[in-house]
This record gives sequence, structure tokens and C-alpha cells, in this order.
Amino acid sequence: MGRLTGGDPSLLRRINSAVVLHSLRDAGDLTLTDLTRITGLSRPTVEGVVEGLIETGLVVESGPAEGGTRKQGRPARRFRFRAEAGYLLGIEIGPHRVAALISGLDGRIIGAGSRVVSETADADERLERVRQVVTDVLRRTGVSRGSLRAVGVGSPGIVEADGTVRLGTALPQWTGLPLGERLRRSFRCPVLVENDANAAAVAEQWKGAAIDSDDIVFVLAGLSPGAGALIGGRLHRGFGGAAGEIGALHLLGRGATPETLLSTTDEPLHPLDEQAVAKVFADAKGGDVRAQEAVERFIQRLVHDVAALVLALDPELVVIGGWAAGLDGVLDPLRDELSRFCLRPPRVTLSLLGEAAVATGALRLALDHVEEQLFAVEGTVTARQR
Repeated sequence: MGRLTGGDPSLLRRINSAVVLHSLRDAGDLTLTDLTRITGLSRPTVEGVVEGLIETGLVVESGPAEGGTRKQGRPARRFRFRAEAGYLLGIEIGPHRVAALISGLDGRIIGAGSRVVSETADADERLERVRQVVTDVLRRTGVSRGSLRAVGVGSPGIVEADGTVRLGTALPQWTGLPLGERLRRSFRCPVLVENDANAAAVAEQWKGAAIDSDDIVFVLAGLSPGAGALIGGRLHRGFGGAAGEIGALHLLGRGATPETLLSTTDEPLHPLDEQAVAKVFADAKGGDVRAQEAVERFIQRLVHDVAALVLALDPELVVIGGWAAGLDGVLDPLRDELSRFCLRPPRVTLSLLGEAAVATGALRLALDHVEEQLFAVEGTVTARQR
């Protein structure tokens, strides 16, 4: 795959190539005349750039436009961006399943797959499930592993720039795991690891409920909640990658843990036991008084956690995702309480991507990495500060 680097003949040529490539990717089949008009570049410049992009494999000459009026003489040459010149992979690693999405260089998803994994699985078993689901998706889409240009990964925990999980209490053997290093053994391309809530926040702005918003908070709600935030359109990780860890707010004088609040007995729920959680909510809907009280306690804790983040960041929009996104009665209490505590209450809505949010954000992470190479883009949404 072609790559525009500082070794190219000139910075101007790099910029011209990026402009032409952007136009072809965004607009589809174009003639040289079309490209001259869209880019504002001279025809000889456009022609030279296109020929260079054809040599790199990023652009190909396409057939004449279908359905158009046939004119005398030779038809104008048409060109298109080769999304199939490389592929991108987005991977979610969660407590109960691993999932993968695959796309071409245009970000359009062409395949997906998932596998169930036990919440008690150790790191080796969980990573083996990842390898299996990736193999499945590659086989079904006919994509060779060697044509992958970048892999994005969404994982629970505080993730360092090299992909090491500095702290990850949600999964067994996850704290200290060199996740990026382990996964890079399976690929011959860059592997970029991100916190799952951060990845989901990016996904919602790309394809979900926050498309038109640059200042958002995404809440991955559950017994171990987390949050990701975009500030001014850029992912905010914090100094050490720990921004948004609202699951630790109970340590600041709020005593009981979320799994204790949602328990209907004297024993707290297991943080990863989603079936037990679902039963509590089902019992509450069925009229069980103790379950209703437990759900109310949980919602109040969620409101408290989200309000703390909203007060600090003043987002335009709060998106609620994770398994709690499907719970009746979450949005109205959130809106009411945020109206009480916040000087400027944000809009609150549910995720549009559901369980696909983390993998979709991981795919966007991979796409951002490739776009930095192809288009010489500075400061993409997911770029890490170096």
C-alpha cells in the first residue's frame, strides 16, 4: 500500500496527493476534469498525482459511467479510490464475548463475528478466543491476514500508549498484561489498544448518537462503569490514561459498591455476573419491592457518577451505553438530576450502536492510524500525544 512520507519529492506533492486522494475516496468515480474542479489544482498537476497514486495501488482507473449519454469520441478516463488496497480490523475484548469488525480503507464494514467467552477465562484463553474470531472473520470475507493495514482493539482497563493494561480489574489476569505486544504476534501491521469506553465514545461520534457533537461523554454503564470523553472533537485520555474511571467514585465517601447497591440479599453481586443483574431488573419490573429498591439505588449511583463527570467537563451530550442502555427508566432520572446539579444540563440519550460500539470504535482507531499515513493528517480524533 502506498504511503505518503517525508521522503517524497516535496511537501507540496504530498499535500496535492492527499487532496486528490481525499476527493476520490469521498466522491467515488471522477474524471480528471472533475478532480481539477473539486481540488482547484491544475490539470497537469492532477494528472501527475493520479498517475503516482495508481503506481502505489491506492487509485485505479474505472470504466465509463453507466447510464450516461454516450458521446462521440473517446470517453474521459475515470478513476476511483481502491478501498480494497488494504483492510482494517476492529476488535472488542469483553468479559463475556470477543468480537471483530473488518472494513476496507474507506471504513465501510464488510464482515463481523463474535465468540462467547467465560468471565472467569484467564488471559491466555481470552486471547485465544480473539485469535479464533479474527480467523473466522478473515476466512468468511476472503481477506488475507497480510492485507491488514492496522488493527484497533478496545479493552477494559487503563491502557498505556504501548498497549499495556496498567490496571484492569474487570478481567482475570488483565492488570499488567502486555496486550498490545501479545496481539502484535498475530499481525504484521500496527496494533493499537484503547480503553473500551474511550473506543465507544469515538464510535458514537463516528456512526452513532453523537455524529454532530464534539463535546461528549459516553458512559459504559454496568456494575463496573466507565466513561470516555471527547473534548473539542478529540479523545481525552488524561495524563495517565485514567480519565473517565467513574467506577471508582464510590471510594470518595459513597461507601457501598455498585454490586452491593444492586443486590437484593446480604451478599453483593459478582461484578461480571450479568445474568444476576438481568434477574434483578426483571424482578423489579415484575413488582418485587426489594428488586425495585435495588434498581433505584443503582440508578441513583449512576446519576451521581455521571453528574460528577458532567460538572467537570460540561459536555454537550451524554450517551448511555453498555447493558444498562436497555434499562427502562434510566434516562429520565439522569435528565432530572443533571438539571438539578449542573449549571448547563447536557442532552442525554441512549447509544445507537449497542453492543457494537466498542468494536466500531476500535475500527475507527485503526482507520485514523491509516489516514494519518495516507492523508498526512495532523491530530485525528484518536491520535495519542507523543
